This record gives sequence, structure tokens and C-alpha cells, in this order.
Amino acid sequence: MTHLKVGDTAPEINSVDQNGEKITLDQYKGKKLVLYFYPKDMTPGCTAQSCNLTDNYEALQKAGYEVLGVSCDSVKRHQKFIEKYNLSFSLVSDEEKKVVQDYGVWALKKFMGREYMGINRTTFIIDEKGIVEDIIEKVDTKNHTTQILK
Repeated sequence: MTHLKVGDTAPEINSVDQNGEKITLDQYKGKKLVLYFYPKDMTPGCTAQSCNLTDNYEALQKAGYEVLGVSCDSVKRHQKFIEKYNLSFSLVSDEEKKVVQDYGVWALKKFMGREYMGINRTTFIIDEKGIVEDIIEKVDTKNHTTQILK
């Protein structure tokens, strides 16, 4: 569970995208941003979520949103993920886990009796001034756009 709340200033992002180009939150000032954190490229839930956002990217843009995904995958893995599924937006490579920690989505998880650290799938809707407008913690990977545009 994230420590951020609606109304908080969104933490800065200082990382790189799938092309190794610098990505900052300031690049999205003046636009509404769907910032979604997901565990791992090429996995079933993450693929469903990313493809749902891509399939509805035009509707999201019409509603004034830009989309940016974040995981701890490498730049190279992000490139393969985007190419394989023809994703319409950039993915942040957070191999140092700074962004996931700043947003409070890096946490202890349990799966089949095993505990490990990983990303809690969470989406932040950030307004034009960089303020958290909404937080979606129970993400429906196949219908995520509907949750955003509600």
C-alpha cells in the first residue's frame, strides 16, 4: 500500500525510458498523466494491463491523459515488450528501484508461501500541476482504462 494520498504532490521521476532517454515528471506538466506501476514485462497480468491501455490509448488521449508505465525491468526488456505488443507509450526503467520506492509501491509480497520484494500494481492519476488526483490500488488488468475514465 502506498504512503501517498490524493492531494499529495507526485514525487519526481528521474530515470530513463525504453530508449535510454531521460524521463522526468516535469516533462508531463500541463498534462494529465496515468502513471502505472506494474511488476514485470511479458507476464500475463502486466501484458493484459499494458495492452488494455494501448487498445484504449486514443480514448485516454481524448480525455486529456498521457500514459507512462514503470517497472524495474531493463531498457532492453522494455524495448522488447513495446515491440512485441506494439505499445503506444513509454515505459520507465527503474532498475535502481528509486521511483518505485518514492511512490511507495515497492513492498513485501507473498506468493505460494514465498515472501519476496516486488512492485504492488498501482496506478496514479496525476493532474496538470503534478498533484495526485486519484490512486487505483485494485487494478483490473483487463479493464484498466474503464477504471481510469470512470
